[in-house]
Amino acid sequence: MITLKNITKIYEPSKNNKVTALQDINIEIGKGELVVLKGVSGSGKSTILSLIAALTKPTSGEVIVNEQRISKLPDNFAADYRQQTIGFIFQKYNLIPTLTVQDNVLLPLVPTNPDEAEAKAKLERVLAQFNILDKQTTMVRNLSGGEQQRVAIARALINDPQVIIADEPTANLDEQLSQDFIGILQQLKSSGKTIVVATHDPLFFDLAMVDRIIAIQRGRLL
Repeated sequence: MITLKNITKIYEPSKNNKVTALQDINIEIGKGELVVLKGVSGSGKSTILSLIAALTKPTSGEVIVNEQRISKLPDNFAADYRQQTIGFIFQKYNLIPTLTVQDNVLLPLVPTNPDEAEAKAKLERVLAQFNILDKQTTMVRNLSGGEQQRVAIARALINDPQVIIADEPTANLDEQLSQDFIGILQQLKSSGKTIVVATHDPLFFDLAMVDRIIAIQRGRLL
């Protein structure tokens, strides 16, 4: 499903203060796998997620997702790829607090311009899935932290993506909300999603549902 082949990523390569974020990375992730990228902050985990999501391009090497080479896609095609394939759960949710729950969740549908009935059906499906259907007209700023996280996950799933990416998803959560998130991941894995989680939270390291843990240190695989 996902292949990173001989990946090196250097930021500001032409300058004296260049930063080698990743060096000679080779990873293969199968369809339906739940893989955890383990490492401290700055180890390169988030850069790997950005490469899979075509948010950044490698300095060298190839990224292939579902048989599509995405590492050299022009920006407009990369945006189409993300919209069709990737659901991104951000550490700080990246919600718009002055919009309602339904408006936040519907944002990824804007480029596709679906008809009203189709959009409503997709919205109600994901809101019901995460028990926030009764919150759809509530302003995001008035939600609890756990509710905001569920809105962020619903937004990531509105287009029914094949790949779910989560960057430090429990960093801002207490123990109970972290356990709730683990339950959501189990639900997503059971539905056949391919999931990649970047974290240094030990909560993830002994979970039976995790297929593999890939340890990263200073931009290299351990």
